[in-house]
Amino acid sequence: MKRDICSIALLCLATAAAVNDEPLIVELPNGKIRGRDNEGYYSYESIPYAEPPMGELRFEAPQPYERQWKEVFDATTPPNFCIQLNQFVEGAQKSIGVEDCLTVNVYKPKNSSRSSFPVVVNIHGGAFMFGGPVDHGQEPIMASGNVILVKIAYRVGPIGFLSAGDATLSGNFGLKDQRLALRWIKQNIARFGGEPENIMVLGHSAGGASVHLQMLQEEFSQLAKVAVSFSGNALDPWVVQQGARRRAFEVGRIVGCGLQSDSVELKKCLQSKDASEIVGAVSEFLVVDYVPFAPFSPVVESEEVAEPFITKHPIDIIKSGKFGQVPWLTSYTQEDGTYNAALLMAKQLNGNELIEDLNSRWFELAPYYLFYRDSKKTVDEMDDYSRDLRQQYLGDRNFSVDSYLDVQRLFTDVLFRNDTLRSIDLHRQHSKSPVYGYVYDNPPVRGSAQILARREDIYFGTGHGDDYVLIFDKPTSQPREDEKIISKNFIRLLEEFVQSDNGSPIYDACVFPNNIGEEQLQLLLIKTNSCEILKLNTIE
Repeated sequence: MKRDICSIALLCLATAAAVNDEPLIVELPNGKIRGRDNEGYYSYESIPYAEPPMGELRFEAPQPYERQWKEVFDATTPPNFCIQLNQFVEGAQKSIGVEDCLTVNVYKPKNSSRSSFPVVVNIHGGAFMFGGPVDHGQEPIMASGNVILVKIAYRVGPIGFLSAGDATLSGNFGLKDQRLALRWIKQNIARFGGEPENIMVLGHSAGGASVHLQMLQEEFSQLAKVAVSFSGNALDPWVVQQGARRRAFEVGRIVGCGLQSDSVELKKCLQSKDASEIVGAVSEFLVVDYVPFAPFSPVVESEEVAEPFITKHPIDIIKSGKFGQVPWLTSYTQEDGTYNAALLMAKQLNGNELIEDLNSRWFELAPYYLFYRDSKKTVDEMDDYSRDLRQQYLGDRNFSVDSYLDVQRLFTDVLFRNDTLRSIDLHRQHSKSPVYGYVYDNPPVRGSAQILARREDIYFGTGHGDDYVLIFDKPTSQPREDEKIISKNFIRLLEEFVQSDNGSPIYDACVFPNNIGEEQLQLLLIKTNSCEILKLNTIE
C-alpha cells in the first residue's frame, strides 16, 4: 500500500526534537537506539530497514522492518557485507558476508552552529556483485561538518539480481532494497536532525547506475531533492542486461537443483540452498579473473510482477518523461575504462601480460569484457562488432603493452563515456529538471588501476574512481596538496548542491552548465589546478 511519504516526513519533523539532551540515543518507531561518539561525529550503524531476506523471503521484494525493540538497540556495530563473491578479497576464497544485511547507517557531524542538517545518501558501487557501506569512509565529509551522511546496504550478486524474467523470480531485489531504504530515510532522518526536504542520493559506478535507476521511478521526486551519479548510469551496457533467465537456471544446475525448466521449482530449490552455494556459483560465470564483472545485474521485469522496479528499458522511460524530475549531476573520468582494462596488464605465470592473450582470443573474450554477448542476435553480428572495435581503436596493430592505452580508451568509451553522454543527451531532450555533467582528469600517484594490475610501473591516467576516492574512500597513497584541495571542492559542491533551490552546482569558481534546451552537450572539465566548460557537438 502506498504511503503519503511527504506527510509522514512532516510529522517526523514536528515530533522530532532538533537537539537531543542525549545525542547518542535516538528514538525510532521500533524503539530507541544507541549510537557511538567518534570524537568529530556520531554514528548509528547497522539499523535494520527490512526483515532479513532469508528463507521464504529470499528472492522476494524486501519487507519493511516492523519489529519492536524491548531494549535499546545497539547501533555501534559496523554494518556487515551482504553475502557476495568479492573481486578485491585476496586469496582463492573470495566469498564474504551474510544474508541478514539490510541496514542503513547514519553519520552526524558535531556542529553546534546547526540545529539540522541536509542529508547525503550513499549507494555503494561494486558492479552489482560486491561491496558494502564499510568500503566507503565518512571522515572527509564528517570533517567538513555540514551534512548528515547515510550509507545503504543492499543485496548484490545472484542473491540480489537473479532473474528468470517472470513474476515468480523477477530480479532487481537489490534495487528494491535501495528503494525501501530511501523511504526509510525520508520517514526517519528528521529524528537524527536531518532535513527530509534536503536529501541528495549519490553513488559511484554501480552505485551511480543505481541512483539513475532510482531516479527513473516517479516516486523518486518525493524521496530526494537532487541526484548524483559518479561514473555509472542506467544506459551503460553492463547495467540492464539480457540473458538473465538462462543464467538463473544455470545457477540452479550448478548448485544441484537439476535441469529445471520451471521457475517455481527453481525458486523453491534455491531457497532451500545455503546462500554461500549460490554466491559460489558466480565463479562459474567468470571467463578470466573477474570478467565479466557483472554477470548478475538489473533487468527489465515482466509487467505481471506484483512489485516491479522497471518494466521498460531505461531509454524508453527517459523518453516517456515519466520519472523523478530532480536535478541530476553525472560524470566520468578521463580513463574510466581502467575498470576492468587494467587487469590486462597483470603478469601471468609465463611472465607475459594478459593483454597478449587477446591476439588469439579477442573474438571469444571481447563480448564478455564489453558486455554485448547477449545483446547481439547472431554470432556473426557479434564477431562483426568485435572486429569493428578492434579496427577503430587499434587499426592493424596487435594487442600489446605498447597498444594498451588505446585498448583502455576502448573500454572507457564503450563501458562508461559514450553512455554518460547519451544519458545527458536524452535527459536534455525529455527532462524538465536540470542535468549536469563533468569529466575528471587528474591522475593519482597510485589509483584503482595499479591495484587491479598489481604493478606500479605503468601510467594509466585518471582511472575509475580516482575522483570519488577523494570524497568517500581512503586513498591508496598519501594525497597530494592538489588532491586535498580537490577533495574540499567536491565536498563543498555536494553540500551546496543539496541545499540549493534552483542554482547550478559549483566546483571551485566554475558553474556547471545546465544541458536542458542546449544545442551542444556541455560538461565541466576538472583538472589538477583548473576547471573549464567543455562543449561537444555530437556524441562521438
